[in-house]
Amino acid sequence: MENSKNILIIGDMPGYGKMGLAGMLPILSNMGHSVYNLPTALVSNNFDYGRFSVLDATGYMRETIQVWRTLGFQFDCITTGFLASAAQVDLLRDLIDGQRKKDLLVVTDPIMGDGGRLYNGSTQETVENMRRFIGAADVIVPNLTEGEFLTGLYCGEELLGWEEARRVLDGLAAYGPRSAVITSGRERETGRHVVWGFDGGTGEYFTVPYRFIKAHFPGTGDIFTSLLTGELLKGRSLPQGVRRAVDLLERLIFLEQDVAERNNGIRVEKYLSVLSE
Repeated sequence: MENSKNILIIGDMPGYGKMGLAGMLPILSNMGHSVYNLPTALVSNNFDYGRFSVLDATGYMRETIQVWRTLGFQFDCITTGFLASAAQVDLLRDLIDGQRKKDLLVVTDPIMGDGGRLYNGSTQETVENMRRFIGAADVIVPNLTEGEFLTGLYCGEELLGWEEARRVLDGLAAYGPRSAVITSGRERETGRHVVWGFDGGTGEYFTVPYRFIKAHFPGTGDIFTSLLTGELLKGRSLPQGVRRAVDLLERLIFLEQDVAERNNGIRVEKYLSVLSE
C-alpha cells in the first residue's frame, strides 16, 4: 500500500485472549501496515479469570532494543500500552528519543486502571512512572480513571462537567503529550457517554458522544488505540480519527454482545472485513 508504515506496538502479549498486542496486531496489519512488536510482559490470559501467570520481559526488551539499534531498524509509528516497571519507562523513552524524527507518531495508552480503581498490581509508583512517560507521546488515550489518577483531579468521579473535563485534559497536557483523549467519560450535564479530547495541533477541545452497550470486553482500549492510530496515519485530524474509531468499536461490541465468553475479548479477526468498510 502507498500509505504503508512501519509500526512498532509495545505492550503485554497474552497467550490466551484478544487483548494487548494480540488484539492490535491483526487490526493494524489489516490496514496494510508492516507491524512489529515488543512485549513488555508475557501473560497467560486475561486477569478476569482469577488465575494467571505473568513474565516480566524487561531483560528481553533491553537486549532487543540494543540489537535493533545496531541493525538500524526504524519505525514511522510507535504505540505503547502496559508497562511493567520504571526500568521499562526509561528504556522506552530512550528508544523513542532514538527514533525521533519529524513525522514519527507516538500513541500511548497509559494502562493502569478502570472503574475508579487501579488494576491489581498497579500502585502509586505506577502512576508516577506513567507521568514520567507520557511526555514522550504525541497522543495519549487514558480512560477517565487513568486520566484522574494521572492528574490527581476528581479521583473516583464517574461524571464530569465540561469545564471539569477540560481541567483534566489540561492537566494531562501539562506532562508533555501534544494531544490527549479521554476515552470513557460521562457528561454531568447530559449523562451521555462521551470521549473528550484536546488537539494540541489546533488548540481545539472536542467531545465525541457514543452509544453505550452494556457488555464488558477486555481489550477494547487496545482496539480503540489501534483504530485511532490507523486513522491518524491516514491523515485524519484527531477529532475525525476519534469519531471513526468510536464508531467502529461500537459496531464491534454490538456484533459480539451476545457471545457467551467475554473474558477472551473481541474476536477481531472475525470482523476485519467490518473494519475495512
